[in-house]
Amino acid sequence: MFQYQRLGNNVEDTGLPASFMPRFAALVCVALLIGSIGMASIGAVALFGPALAHGYNTQHALGLVVEVGPGRNFNLKTFTGKSMSFKCATRCRASLWHLQRHLRERAETDVYYIQGPGNALIVLDAD
Repeated sequence: MFQYQRLGNNVEDTGLPASFMPRFAALVCVALLIGSIGMASIGAVALFGPALAHGYNTQHALGLVVEVGPGRNFNLKTFTGKSMSFKCATRCRASLWHLQRHLRERAETDVYYIQGPGNALIVLDAD
């Protein structure tokens, strides 16, 4: 059906048009390029997002809320067993209801904080 002249090549004809393979290869390359750019973008946002949102001296803790109160202040136990006590100041974006839900459901809690006066841990955001 399709006959191609191949110089110095004895490979049998696959039955595909000659223009199919280069187009398919280009499609695969474009898909890989778009995928790698997307993954690089996601990685950059994950790496630099908290610093851009909260400032460059922000620290991060991950754990379980073990106590809430007074007010929006709370205690967090990290997965390494370290207990941390946080104070929610005016810049704090964590709501009391949200913290109580994390306590009730024993949900993992991400806390972004700065070290304040007297080594107090001041919460900027908790989710």
